[in-house]
Order: sequence, then C-alpha cells, then structure tokens
Amino acid sequence: MIKIAGLTKIYRVGDRVFKAVDDVSLSVNRSEIFGIIGLSGAGKSTLIRCINRLEEPDEGQILVDGVNITACNRHELYEQRRDIGMIFQNFNLFQQKNVFENIAYPLRIAGRNKAEIKERVEELLDFVMLREKKFAYPTSLSGGQKQRVAIARAIATNPKVLLSDESTSALDPASTAQILDLLRKTVDVYGTSVVLITHQMEVAKDICDRIAVMENGKIIEENDVETLFRRPKTRLAQNLIKTVAVTTEEAPINASDYEGSVYRLSYDEKGAGTPVLSRCIVDCKVDINIIAGNISKVTNTSVGYLYVEILGERQNTEQAVKYLRDRGVVVQEVQHELG
Repeated sequence: MIKIAGLTKIYRVGDRVFKAVDDVSLSVNRSEIFGIIGLSGAGKSTLIRCINRLEEPDEGQILVDGVNITACNRHELYEQRRDIGMIFQNFNLFQQKNVFENIAYPLRIAGRNKAEIKERVEELLDFVMLREKKFAYPTSLSGGQKQRVAIARAIATNPKVLLSDESTSALDPASTAQILDLLRKTVDVYGTSVVLITHQMEVAKDICDRIAVMENGKIIEENDVETLFRRPKTRLAQNLIKTVAVTTEEAPINASDYEGSVYRLSYDEKGAGTPVLSRCIVDCKVDINIIAGNISKVTNTSVGYLYVEILGERQNTEQAVKYLRDRGVVVQEVQHELG
C-alpha cells in the first residue's frame, strides 16, 4: 500500500544542515497497522507528514497504492490526499462547528450532495459511538470524544491510508484504550492501512502489527511486534521495551547480587505453557531460581519474561542455556555491573 524509498528531509538553519529524515525506506501493507516509535526529535512526525506532503521531502520517493506522491503536481496532490486521512495529538477540530458539521466537512469539500453527506455522517456517528453528541460542540467534549470525532472526520471519504500522529498522547489510559480499539476497528471494517506515530511503546505493543524504531532520522530496527519484543536488536528498542509493563516491576536486576549466572528469558504464548524450566533442571543437572517475571499481551499473542539465576557446574550451565535456546526460548545473560 505504501512504499517509501530513500526519503530524506533536510532543514537548514543558517549554515547548519539538519537531516530530520535521513534516507528512510519502508513499506506498509494493506490493512496493516504500522507503528513508528522513537524518542522526541527522532524524526517520526516529519516522516509521517512527508507521506501526504504536509512537509515536502528533499529526496526519495513515496508511493501510495502505486501512485508516486512525490511526483504529483498541486492538483494531483489534492486528489490523492482524499485517500490519505490524518489525525493529530491536538484533534484540530473546528471549534465553531458541531460534531455533525466537523465530520461532514471533508464530504462537502469532496462535492457530496446533502443526502450522501447525511447518510455517511450518521453511519460514522454510530461507528465512533457518538450519536448522542451529534449537535454538541468541541468545547463540551472530553479529549477521547474529540479524538473520536477527529477519526470519523479523517475516514469520512473512505481513505485507503490513515496517518496517526501521536493521537493518544494527550489522553488518559481509558480514552487511549478506546481510541486504539477504534483504530483497529477502522482497519477491520474498512480495510484501511494505518501508520501510527508514537513515543509510547505501550501503545505500539497493544495495536501494531509491525514496528519500526527511529533514531536521529533513521530507521534502526524493524520487525513484527512479537519478534521485536522477544528479540530487540538495538539498545534503543531494548530501552523502550523496558518502559512497558511487560517487564518486571522489580528494581533493575544486577547479576553481581547473585552467586550463579543471571539470564533474562523471553518466550511466546506456546512456550509459556510448557514446563521447560523444570525439565531443564532435571536434564542439565542445574538449579534454577526465578528472580522475577511477567506475562503480557502483545497485539494478539502473549510474551513472557523471566529473570532467572542458574547454578551449577560451568559445563552444565552452558548446556542449560543451549537446552533453552533449542526450545525457542530467547536467552540473554545479564551482565555484572562494575562497582
């Protein structure tokens, strides 16, 4: 659905040149929720705003459903933007228009007649569960309700792509959950492809099919959600995952506090139901003490984490690590901190 190749966005301040987006290439599939996560200033929002050319890229190519957005003239871009909806952190609703009129706005711009507009808006009011707020104005709505109106407006013309730029950052946890459910519902009902920008790994793990990690304008890691959580390759991804409640809520584990070797184990839903540790103890002749652990839902599956201490002869300990890895457990040794 979306293919980006060699995308670069440069800002110039005096003699300084700053690459906000630096040679980024990625693809987003049809009916997929693709997350782009990173710290503030990583270039996430600039990247997503290049997709609909709210920001003009300096280099590279963006294809949306086979159309080269970067090559469109002004009129062609106007037509293509009908297929690209967008929602923002601050909602961007028209304060002087009620809910019905806000949702109807893109339909009027698209030249729909009154009957078509009424039918579509009524459908969307039910879709976002705001029928009772039909004639309410934004000032009387909660943050979650405002974002639901924004989503209804963004998908009013049935766009193929929905861009979400930190759309849950200003919301409380309950409202965030509602918006994420609504985004998933949009994909399931309308087949929309969603590109979701966030700095919250908790949000990404709950909804995304795949995640790209962005740092200093570059994509440094990309994978499906389960694999990224089980086998993060980069330090940034590892640190972001640590901010999520799937990891232990205990104090950081220091291997120096334990007699044996300390390991972090991660396993999938299938592995969580297998007595692999008890069998490892018997087969490899080691003792295994569980230090801390947790299991969490990641999109549509479960990912489990354990911190364990393995005690035994070195040969037996090495055999135990191999035993676990051979059975699909991701094993990472926790390093001793220098005192």
